[in-house]
Amino acid sequence: MVYFEISGGNYLVTEKLYYNCIVDRSVLKTINILKMNILKSAVVVSTILLCTTTFGQSIKPEEVKKNMKRVADWQIEHFDEPYSLGNKPHHPLDWTNGALYVGMVKWAEMADDYTYFEWLKNIGEEQEWKLWKRKYHADDHTVGQMYCELYKKYGDKKMIEPTQRQFDFIMYHPSQSELNWRTPFHQDRWNWCDALFMSPPVWAKLYNITGDKKYLDFMISEYKATTDFLFDKKENLYYRDESYIGKLDNGTKIFWSRGNGWVFAGLANILPELDPKSKEYKYFLGIYKKMAKKLIDIQTPEGHWAMSLLGQEYYPTPETSGSLFYVFGLSWGINNGILDYETYEPAVRKGWNAMVSYITEEGMLGYVQPIGAGPGKAWPDKTEVYGTGAFLSAGSEVYKLYIN
Repeated sequence: MVYFEISGGNYLVTEKLYYNCIVDRSVLKTINILKMNILKSAVVVSTILLCTTTFGQSIKPEEVKKNMKRVADWQIEHFDEPYSLGNKPHHPLDWTNGALYVGMVKWAEMADDYTYFEWLKNIGEEQEWKLWKRKYHADDHTVGQMYCELYKKYGDKKMIEPTQRQFDFIMYHPSQSELNWRTPFHQDRWNWCDALFMSPPVWAKLYNITGDKKYLDFMISEYKATTDFLFDKKENLYYRDESYIGKLDNGTKIFWSRGNGWVFAGLANILPELDPKSKEYKYFLGIYKKMAKKLIDIQTPEGHWAMSLLGQEYYPTPETSGSLFYVFGLSWGINNGILDYETYEPAVRKGWNAMVSYITEEGMLGYVQPIGAGPGKAWPDKTEVYGTGAFLSAGSEVYKLYIN
């Protein structure tokens, strides 16, 4: 249902789109015409009823699990394909796969099939539990999240020793680079918002595992520096990096969906590692709640989030990787009693149902934007490994939400 109410004195238009309906684009065109006519007249009240069941459908936990298995199995079978690179697969330690492993670990924990843990453990063993090649670069730390989770399961110190040694080196030899974009060695620090998913959760997990607060202290110091630099306090969203600050796209600020998805999912992976009574927890929780409130306000009628978060009109194509990180983060918040069910569950339901509709018959997740740094394009027949990771992360919390 779309409801327009016009105040004759102020000519104020308010709209409400109920979560269990979707507006067809031809109807949207009609609505826009109605708006124009409304503003020309004194007072008009129009009510348009539109019925579909797609996004109002209830979510069945067994179906969530079935879809997770389909997507996970397809991805493992096609693990060595090139994807965004075009001519070669991603290295097993690349950030793209690191994001896949984050979700795959969550799936392995609920799959009732040990082969997924074995698949992950074999990757770690083949790579000698090392991080990727750049010592300071956050992207190359991402795989450390998987190592930490496997250590928690198996208790084998060799799984985290290389990561711990490298992070100790970073702490005692901290980067002196600036956060400004394209300054010398600038990505030796977290000066792009994606980095807040890649590296900080590893630091938080090491803190939790070792009990040594030096890992948490270093992480939160750097995280605050990045947030002070890239977080827009008015919009409660992050710029991808300094180069986007002050720029407009069709008159709107540019907040990249997947970039903010990285941040939001990263927060949901950091917070469980911290003491809820600590000041650090409260700091991250504050950011998380601000973003969550903003995100439900800007979700599209179709259920996804636009690639430029404030530019739905100009980026109508669905994009699944960023959207799934939002579904993950929102459902995690509801499950942990942080977000109100009545307020946030409709956005999760609408988002998850939309995402599932983009899985092909073979089990491939479509509409995943290729590697990039800002709003772009996505296609129904193209995917990426990090999209699968986002889907499995989201599914793990959606399953818990509806099984309970």
